Amino acid sequence: QVQLVESGGGLVQTGGSLRLSCVASGRIFRNFDMGWFRQAPGQEREFVVGIRWSDNSPFYANAVKGRFSISRDNARNTVNLQMNSLKPEDTAVYSCSGGHGIEALDRPNRYPYWGQGTQVTVSS
Repeated sequence: QVQLVESGGGLVQTGGSLRLSCVASGRIFRNFDMGWFRQAPGQEREFVVGIRWSDNSPFYANAVKGRFSISRDNARNTVNLQMNSLKPEDTAVYSCSGGHGIEALDRPNRYPYWGQGTQVTVSS
């Protein structure tokens, strides 16, 4: 069974930065496509960014392009999300997700594994 655990959330002012990490258990992490999603209160889960294991190519949502950056370290079973120039509208619970052969990185229902999430709050 694969477990995903996020960390790094917190409270930051507008324009600040945070770095989220997602650590996965299990040897198969290196073959996982990974994603980050977020969900604000009363809103649908929203795609943030995904990354394929095959070529480490990222795919960003337009709302975060140029501000957020995803990276992965297969040796440490970790995927990181560097978030810069944060805005109040980035406030949400951020969750990482993973699975094999995710054809559509931006579709949450394609991912079988999810972390519990970490709260990110951006004050104005």
